[in-house]
Amino acid sequence: MGWSLALYSLLQLPAIEKPFELLLLLSFIFICEHYPMPFRKGNSSLAFPIIFLTYLIYGIEITIILYFIGVLLTTWINRRPLRIIFFNPAQLVLSLAGAHFFQSNFLPLLDSREVWMNFVSLFFFIAFFYLLNNFIVDIVLFLRPEKYTVEIWAEKGRGELFSFSISLLYGFLLYYLGGQNRGEVDIFSYFFFLSPLIFLAIISSIILRLRADKQRLKALFHFSSELNKTIPVKEWEEDIKRLLSDVVFYEESFLFTKDDQTGWKLAFSQGSRLDLHETLRSMDLGKLEKVRSTQVFNKQNLDEAPLSGCFDKNMQAAVYAPLLLDNELIGCLILTKIRTNSFVVEDVHSISTISNQLAIFLKTQQLFSEKEQRILLEERNRIAHDIHDGIAQTLAGAVMKFDSAARKIPSHPADAQQMINDSNSTLREGLKEIRDSIYALRPYPTESLSLDMAIKKKIDEMKKDTNNDVDISFEMRGVQTRLSLLTEKVIYSITQESIQNCIKHARASSLNILLSYQKEQIFLKIKDDGVGFSLYEAMTKAMKEPHYGILQMNEDAAKIGATLQIESSETKGTEIIVRIPKMGFEGG
Repeated sequence: MGWSLALYSLLQLPAIEKPFELLLLLSFIFICEHYPMPFRKGNSSLAFPIIFLTYLIYGIEITIILYFIGVLLTTWINRRPLRIIFFNPAQLVLSLAGAHFFQSNFLPLLDSREVWMNFVSLFFFIAFFYLLNNFIVDIVLFLRPEKYTVEIWAEKGRGELFSFSISLLYGFLLYYLGGQNRGEVDIFSYFFFLSPLIFLAIISSIILRLRADKQRLKALFHFSSELNKTIPVKEWEEDIKRLLSDVVFYEESFLFTKDDQTGWKLAFSQGSRLDLHETLRSMDLGKLEKVRSTQVFNKQNLDEAPLSGCFDKNMQAAVYAPLLLDNELIGCLILTKIRTNSFVVEDVHSISTISNQLAIFLKTQQLFSEKEQRILLEERNRIAHDIHDGIAQTLAGAVMKFDSAARKIPSHPADAQQMINDSNSTLREGLKEIRDSIYALRPYPTESLSLDMAIKKKIDEMKKDTNNDVDISFEMRGVQTRLSLLTEKVIYSITQESIQNCIKHARASSLNILLSYQKEQIFLKIKDDGVGFSLYEAMTKAMKEPHYGILQMNEDAAKIGATLQIESSETKGTEIIVRIPKMGFEGG
């Protein structure tokens, strides 16, 4: 319909007497369309005041032709998809023709002698153009498979409202200046009247693009900061999905990871088909090895992309971003969209940046996992060493004494009885050690409860003890952050050991525990009003007795990079402070 209207206007063109003025107006239309105000799902230009001026002077046919040519040239030079090259000019001239039809039949714009009526007619002419134009765009965006949310509609509406206000202001100025006797109107008058509009279009377009770039950089910085916070966390997939959607718009997402033991596997997917896992079983994930740089596939070559068979059938564009670290391929991020050629250069750059961050994240997580495995192995070796040097030696000695006693029973019954009694005492001590080891190997409370709930449960257990006269209070501040199991275990162990030491040795009346989730660290403070102790003597004793609590607390804190500070005096009691650095805090 739009192209037919443009062809009909071309056939109805009157004789052109001032071609240079029309070329100037066409160039102004082109500049305004070339520098639109961008927003999601489209943009809005400030070309309508030029269109309206052309309409008043030259009539509807010439205006339609100039508008059609200007928009067509802009979309073609910007290498927009063919559907947009055909659609945009037709949509705009249809909106203009509709406004002309409305004005001609209901509000005769040029025939009224009342100035206020001209302004009212101008308002309705411009308003009808914008309403019809946005109505057509909204229908198209709503019918397309892509999501068209209220938020996107409101953002588009704000841009169109700004353009409408500028058009209305220029229309009023046009009538106001036209009502005064200012001599002959020539090409220079057009130039000086429209030049501010051209500069405004260019400046506003540049400002909005810079603002969009700023928002993109801010989103990338937020992505990097929040991503670092999830390094110690086991279940990080949902956090990555949320952060990813804040940076770039997409329909489907896939993250494949690779390691030397299990090879390629799907870490997570979002918005994908229900039978994805069954589809992937029949595909060769090793094809992702060929992706060594960020690649964009569109409708023409999407079938050539690795694993494209797992996409939804409506997808027509995909970006493959490899996760490379020191030339080692450790994964691949894939994002898809319904529209072909819909990943712009800025999107591709953002996705490349995200893939680099994800590569560092996955490698760091792997190192964290290896560290925990090493700590676990060291703990197993320590337990084995303790059993070998402790209970195993105890049992071996008891067995030898029983053997000797059995031989001495006939000849020396008294000596045999003494050896049996000694062996019984030794076995009872060994049984106590075995029970202590079994208790130490039981699952930590923080594995089944949150950290604060585990501490509260331990405090409740202590309060139920009738022999405990200490008033224990617990306070938590800040927003609780998900921590690794090792970090939670260390915090709980230090808290538990401090409570037990206070009850056994401090003779305190109150014990205050503070756990604070701060911006740069996690802060734990445990303070009592007991008799205190000499830290020097305690550390000297710790060197002689390896299982003494303070030494173990210090070793546990060192495992997670924390600092342990203990202050004690006879008049002020004991204060234990633990500072645990937080991963990924701002500026760190």
